[in-house]
Amino acid sequence: MYIIKNSLVSIIRNKGRNILIGVIILVIACASTVTLAIRNTANNLVKDYEQSHDIIASISFDRHSLTENFKGGADNQKGNIEAFNNIEYFNLEDVKNYGNSDYLKGYYYMYATSLNSDSLTKATDSYEYEVEDTQTSTTTSSTTTGGSSGMGKGGPGGERHTITNNNTTTVITKSKEVFQSSRNMTGDFEIDGYSSYDAMTNFVGGTYKVVEGEMISDFGNLECVINSELATLNELSVGDTITLKNPNTEVTYDFIVKGIYEDSSNSDDSSKMYSSSANRLITGSGVVEKLVEDDSTLVTNITPSFIIKDEESVNKFTDEVKSKGLNEYYTVNTNLEELQNATKSIENVKTFATTFLIITLIISAIVLFVINMINIRERKYEIGVFRTIGISKFKLTMQFILELLVVAVIMLCIGAVCGTYLSKPVGNMLLQNEIQSSESQEEEISNNFGKRDMKMDYSGTAQIQTIDTIDAVVDFTVIAELLGIGVLLTLISSLASMISIQRFSPLTILKERS
Repeated sequence: MYIIKNSLVSIIRNKGRNILIGVIILVIACASTVTLAIRNTANNLVKDYEQSHDIIASISFDRHSLTENFKGGADNQKGNIEAFNNIEYFNLEDVKNYGNSDYLKGYYYMYATSLNSDSLTKATDSYEYEVEDTQTSTTTSSTTTGGSSGMGKGGPGGERHTITNNNTTTVITKSKEVFQSSRNMTGDFEIDGYSSYDAMTNFVGGTYKVVEGEMISDFGNLECVINSELATLNELSVGDTITLKNPNTEVTYDFIVKGIYEDSSNSDDSSKMYSSSANRLITGSGVVEKLVEDDSTLVTNITPSFIIKDEESVNKFTDEVKSKGLNEYYTVNTNLEELQNATKSIENVKTFATTFLIITLIISAIVLFVINMINIRERKYEIGVFRTIGISKFKLTMQFILELLVVAVIMLCIGAVCGTYLSKPVGNMLLQNEIQSSESQEEEISNNFGKRDMKMDYSGTAQIQTIDTIDAVVDFTVIAELLGIGVLLTLISSLASMISIQRFSPLTILKERS
């Protein structure tokens, strides 16, 4: 109790010195609060981002490896084509084998094929000419009629032309051409079978949206979700049954329409009448597996996505897949670089905040140590008197530490309040500066390529968004760390008093004073 009372008296008596120390600690507290808040918030943002965005791996054809091996000019062209045709493509069993890995959280895939239909009209964009009817006329002139929006036998958007020549009239219908999938399917309607809802990246990303009915509930039943354009063209609604047939065997399958979806990916493309997904039916992978069981000659395409556990598992998974027999002309791609780029700016801000905090603490510790050492020299006689009247070295040391600690705690509290209001704007300012710096660098690179857009969208996952705000928050963790910093600085700066009190002899001090 005596130590506490004497410490408070000493603080009041030496106002000038303690005010100076308090101002220094206040500046330290403000800077530390801001940097700690930015650092901790940035760290939490990065962790949350990594948890909400998986590392997704996909398998794609390695064209570079192909061109490196297939050389020799025109003389070897035939051999190169034969070698290309003999490349083994991975199938569903291979995907399941690759997915059985300790380096994965899980996997999903899209299994696609195509079917025809005698009852459905395809949504088409291109045109082909066909002779519909021929009749004899006494007219010898040549005429052409029709329009791009005609609703004659050419169908919606078709054109009907009548050409009269040499007493013969030929009626020609200009109709839409068959939609051909980019997957080189042989049927008119693409059947995309998904292994899970996670595999439906177009729906997850918002490109597709169910506007009527609901998504399929069983991935093995003959249920489907169709495009709204196809539904309108064929006057289909939820609950209807559509009949599709195998283009090879003519075996038919009755699908129940569970829902209707809209595709917003081509909403701004006025050059096309229908979207690229107009003839695409969404169903379960189990349905496509049944189709393949009925006819193994069906042309299929499988697009797997593997969810990797962590960054360290990327190379391990790649090596494992190759060891399981993945053809040398295929490569494993991931979105790891995109994830790292998305958090790059905030990682840089976190690094800057950490570096600034360390430098601030080092300089502050040195300054406080020097001030406290000068303070001890000024109070040398006071120390000698206390030691002469029997005050132990330990109690004297605790008194000096307590004086500094009281000042530090008061200033730390004030600094924490000030830092609370400063942390958010300062953090966002630093982040925006970092983002602008990154964008300037990207623009410079783009200019080097003739102002070409160098940003590439990853084909295996939804587009990754970059973090552009950091709402730095002063929470309990920041307060606890700030108090820890205050105690640490107090102990470091009190080393001068500890050493001096242990070294000083009271008789020598009084003798020098006299």
